[in-house]
Amino acid sequence: MGTQAPTAQNSYDRADNDEKLAKQKAIDDWLPITSARNAKWWYSAFHNVTAMVGAGVLSLPYAMSELGWGPGVVIMILSWIITLYTLWQMVEMHEMVPGKRFDRYHELGQEAFGEKLGLWIVVPQQLICEVGVDIVYMVTGGTSLKKFHDTVCPECKSIKLTFFIMIFASVHFVLSHLPNFNSISGVSLAAAVMSLSYSTIAWGASVDKGVQPNVHYSYKAKSTSGTVFNFLSALGEWLLPMLGTMWY
Repeated sequence: MGTQAPTAQNSYDRADNDEKLAKQKAIDDWLPITSARNAKWWYSAFHNVTAMVGAGVLSLPYAMSELGWGPGVVIMILSWIITLYTLWQMVEMHEMVPGKRFDRYHELGQEAFGEKLGLWIVVPQQLICEVGVDIVYMVTGGTSLKKFHDTVCPECKSIKLTFFIMIFASVHFVLSHLPNFNSISGVSLAAAVMSLSYSTIAWGASVDKGVQPNVHYSYKAKSTSGTVFNFLSALGEWLLPMLGTMWY
């Protein structure tokens, strides 16, 4: 028996597939997240620690005070399980199709829901999350710079918060133009050290101070509706660092 000669349709399909692969390779070589694949494993550790222990964790003690000990501990354990599970999912799905890597969320969406529908499902959620997180961090960073300025130099002329936000944003504008993800490994290392440091200071100082006399650890609200409202507000505060972690 002889082999079947390649048809014109098969040759066209191969050429079309090769063209798509070439376009995808050109995009991967251009995008900072995939342009360099020679990173060390500790680079990934820096990035993950920075994403997991971001500034959002500073709001968690206040969220715990509104949730209460029982619900707060349950939510904390659930958030840990969800974070661990989503990380495991991303690792497993990164190369679930032989010969293809899913380096971006929308690629997973396109694989699951189709080329067009996958974009419409994933990209709007990404944009909402990223724009919201960017706004929060711009304001937080600018406020922190202003507080540092006022603390170090209380006699200096007062500067508007807007200018500190612009200074903070300008630094990030420069960092965003670095050629690839590996270029910010030093920034991620510094951020990881700071994240672990302020988290350790927060819980260490609390343990050292201990239970204080004449301090009530019950719910602040006096009414049922107020308690429910504070509970829902605390869930929102808890979701902020979690959403940032999952999208990063």
